[in-house]
Amino acid sequence: MKAFARLYADLDASGSTSHKVGSMVRYLREAPPADAAWATYFLAGGKPRQIVPARLLREAAREVSGLPEWLVDESYSSVGDLAETIAHLLPEGQACAPLGLSQWMEERLLPLRGAPAEVGIEALKTWWSQLDWNGRFALNKLITGGFRVGVSKQLVLRALAEVAGLEATLIAQRMIGYTDARRMPDAKRYLALIEPVADGMAVLATGGQPYPFFLAHPLQGEVASLGAVQDWQVEWKWDGIRAQLVMRGEQVWLWSRGEELITERFPEIERAARQLVGGPVLERRLRDGPVLNGLVLDGEVLAWDVARSRPLPFAALQRRITRKTLTAAIARDAPAVFVAYDLLESAGQDWRDRSLAARRSQLERVLGQTAGEGAATCESDPPAAPAAPAAPMAATSDRRPTEVLRLSPVLAASDWSELAALRESSRERGVEGFMLKRRASAYGMGRTRTDGVDWWKWKVEPFSIDAVLVYAQRGHGRRASLYTDYTFALWDRAANEGSEPPALLPFAKAYSGLTDDEIAQVDAVIRRTVVEKFGPVRSVTPTLVFELGFEGISHSPRHKSGVAVRFPRILRWRTDKTVDQANSLADLHALLGPSP
Repeated sequence: MKAFARLYADLDASGSTSHKVGSMVRYLREAPPADAAWATYFLAGGKPRQIVPARLLREAAREVSGLPEWLVDESYSSVGDLAETIAHLLPEGQACAPLGLSQWMEERLLPLRGAPAEVGIEALKTWWSQLDWNGRFALNKLITGGFRVGVSKQLVLRALAEVAGLEATLIAQRMIGYTDARRMPDAKRYLALIEPVADGMAVLATGGQPYPFFLAHPLQGEVASLGAVQDWQVEWKWDGIRAQLVMRGEQVWLWSRGEELITERFPEIERAARQLVGGPVLERRLRDGPVLNGLVLDGEVLAWDVARSRPLPFAALQRRITRKTLTAAIARDAPAVFVAYDLLESAGQDWRDRSLAARRSQLERVLGQTAGEGAATCESDPPAAPAAPAAPMAATSDRRPTEVLRLSPVLAASDWSELAALRESSRERGVEGFMLKRRASAYGMGRTRTDGVDWWKWKVEPFSIDAVLVYAQRGHGRRASLYTDYTFALWDRAANEGSEPPALLPFAKAYSGLTDDEIAQVDAVIRRTVVEKFGPVRSVTPTLVFELGFEGISHSPRHKSGVAVRFPRILRWRTDKTVDQANSLADLHALLGPSP
């Protein structure tokens, strides 16, 4: 633990990328493999299930420090980080616990999960007394999972690559799924990450392992600067869950871009994939050979409106991913599909270095579809005939593979202006705009930029609305002393039916979009206008108006406003508007449009 605590403190104190990589390299070379396994897990973003509730942490800290509850709460409000706050409040320890990181996790912390409160409090009090400040700080971070030290996963990959003497791309491929909370790290898994490769040996993914995802850049400039439209493959940008569907040895795995295994949440996709690779579903398997065994597809999981042949709003899909148990009603109301738009492996061969045009041709062959046959569409108009009633759960389980595993259509246009006109209909079709992919491009890794950008996302402009800042909270890390997390409200003019002035109703939170200078100015206004305190939250006199942008909007009975917005962010500070000129709740509801 002492070595890991020293590493964490070093990373937390440095702003240099090369220094951070160097610190990790030194630690990984000196640490036992079991300790290095856990350090890699945490630094790469791994978060095991909650070990000790935050309530118990604060209660134990109050008992050890002897401070009143209000002072502990005020200290937390000022520092903005619970782990750091507790480390500051506790008396100096003896630094007498020689256990390594893996022993702390496996012999002390993980067995504490689910233990009675009094057992947890006594254990924390004992452990804190055995650690110095750095050790207590690192221990608290392990418990809370708040590892914010400016170390991205890319930096961890660079450090591992240097330790192993391998390419970072290979380390990235091996590391897919490493931070999955259902598989704890150990020495064997870590050594597999850095295992040398024999000269000339092809390195292929095995078992259920997916490949690193290739990511697109947002298109900021003029689309005409990309050259001839014929050099690009144009597809709809779907609003779902980016995923890879892995099919090897008649087994199926579905991985999200966040490296979470989500197969069990979408049984109809797993079932369709098993039929595709395991049974006599497609006769061409007999004449074309085993193209389906050893198959990896890149695509999007969507909730699908079967009657209108278009995606349902993301909120419908969200109902499925936030529920622990998939009920028949939810599966019926939001049937899932996998829309494939790339092929990464076929017949056990890695296709990523081949051109997009070649991969697309093989994808159509594998799915037995062309852009016009069995492809996913997103029609803007409902069918002329009335839609059939929703099928019962038993029927949804009998959908053909080609109804569940769909092909993302390629859109044809003579020039960019024609595409620009079609892009304006994106919202009506339930998509976010276009994906532009160079036909000659290989499948890269991450959001890489070498000789040029091969994948662009050309999204429609976000929804926007002018809202009033009504609550504020301090940020974290270097912004812990500034109010940077804001709650915004809109006028609810119908609330009092005209008998009283309209009220402001909160509807969204946002913390990104302002410059450091603007944050400092807003912070000064907040401090002058505080009305009440609710723990770390401050209510303020409404004086500031901001334009908020968000990617999606949907009905939500869980919110007082009746609306949930997706990915809200601050677009600009409306210093030209007074609070009375902010938008109303009715304006927000108008953005919803007609219900599907």
